[in-house]
Amino acid sequence: MLDDNTKAQVRAYLERMLRPIELVATLDDGKSAQEMRGLLEDLAGLSDKVTVRYDGNDARHPSFSVGAVGEAPRIRFAGIPMGHEFTSLILALLQSGGYPPKVESETIDRIKGLSGKLAFEIYVSLDCHNCPDVVQALNLMAVVNPDISNTMIDGSLFRAEVEARNVLAVPMVFLNGVHFGQGRSSLEEILAKVGPGDTAGMAAKLDAKEAFDVLVVGGGPAGAAAAIYAARKGIRTGVVAERFGGQVLDTLAIENFISVSHTEGPRLAHALEEHVKEYGVDIMNMQRVEALVPGEKLHEVKMAGGGSLKAKNIILATGARWREMNVPGENQYRGKGVAYCPHCDGPLFKGKRVAVIGGGNSGVEATIDLAGIVSHVTLLEFADTLRADAVLQEKLASLPNVTVIKSALSTEVTGDGNKVNGLTYTDRVTNESHHLELEGIFVQIGLLPNTDFLKGTLNLTRYGEIEIDPRCQTSVPGVFAAGDCTTVPYKQIIIAMGEGAKASLTAFDHLIRTSAG
Repeated sequence: MLDDNTKAQVRAYLERMLRPIELVATLDDGKSAQEMRGLLEDLAGLSDKVTVRYDGNDARHPSFSVGAVGEAPRIRFAGIPMGHEFTSLILALLQSGGYPPKVESETIDRIKGLSGKLAFEIYVSLDCHNCPDVVQALNLMAVVNPDISNTMIDGSLFRAEVEARNVLAVPMVFLNGVHFGQGRSSLEEILAKVGPGDTAGMAAKLDAKEAFDVLVVGGGPAGAAAAIYAARKGIRTGVVAERFGGQVLDTLAIENFISVSHTEGPRLAHALEEHVKEYGVDIMNMQRVEALVPGEKLHEVKMAGGGSLKAKNIILATGARWREMNVPGENQYRGKGVAYCPHCDGPLFKGKRVAVIGGGNSGVEATIDLAGIVSHVTLLEFADTLRADAVLQEKLASLPNVTVIKSALSTEVTGDGNKVNGLTYTDRVTNESHHLELEGIFVQIGLLPNTDFLKGTLNLTRYGEIEIDPRCQTSVPGVFAAGDCTTVPYKQIIIAMGEGAKASLTAFDHLIRTSAG
């Protein structure tokens, strides 16, 4: 099952285990079960601390549990955790074997303090790049607290369950049999949902912080670059972010980051955070900013959860989010057929009819990817021509199960109350209304800047972008901006990083001049 190179790497990891573990499998006569048996035997052959039994009685098969010898197992994999989930498996082995998880002691204490039985089930696709973070967070909770369990379920293997529970987006999490949430979530977000922390205490901690020389709002590529460049100047630097990594966390393949031929969003986001931490930057994650209050000497940033921070200079690097269609039914059927990530959710629509909204590079790439999975894809573009690169349009034209409709204005997502069953659109040439019978809709129509909280505070364009000059200065002295939330053309990771560095250098120059005055 595992090649020699992978075996060598796993063997080195398993040497870190401090106690023996056992894998208990529930198999059947299917092909997947035989593949699972091969994987488990490979793992057992790589460490004398790993043993395998085949007398499991789990209701799902093929499946296997992971647990310390002598303890009831609390982690299960219903499916073969390869692809993006292979790291989840290795971490489950290590942590069940006593290797300490790399999280703060305060977080461990919060997990230990959760009371009551918490049985999580998470449906995933092995192609999903967002799923592993959630699986790993829930597995870690199960390792730390004996009242918590987690089961990863490969939706492609358990189709009847997927249909019965109406799982049309991954990751989708159930807690004690009830829908808990879907989409990417960090450990901190999950903990906040199952056991809210001390919000008043956190607000007080923020209020008590000394004013920063530079406070960066946003933790994406622009924010990370700004923080590093500021900290390297030896000035007091902080980063406040709702989700460190930003939209990069939701990006699958990155192949245009110069000098790195290929990486993935979550990996790059992790590298950015680790680099920022090397400079002692005060990172305040899981904090949503609700207002910016400019001042003569100090600017104030107010948090949605209470508390505020003050700084001599502010760098806004709040990034952007996926643009929505804003039509009736879209919000109602989000996660029930309306999706925004074809890589994550595409496998759940195998053999079905879907639509892609948007004829730019993202929309056409999504259509090409989905055409290899679903029975038919209809691509709808608002304009009278596609905007994607010529090479992508050539590939698109070669696909037999794709229909392209131009000059199409989407007007409504329809459904049966539980899931999507179609899309209504208007032909902008004839003004006639049409309805497509569909089971999935993938929205790929660009980005919206995360600047709603800035309205009335500084100059924004009619699209909501922060107006900046070539030095990243905004209309408010001492407030700078960088990245996808600004008027800078071309929303690219490498450009956002350069803009973040530029904003930081300008902020430092401003700091020197105002301090000297």
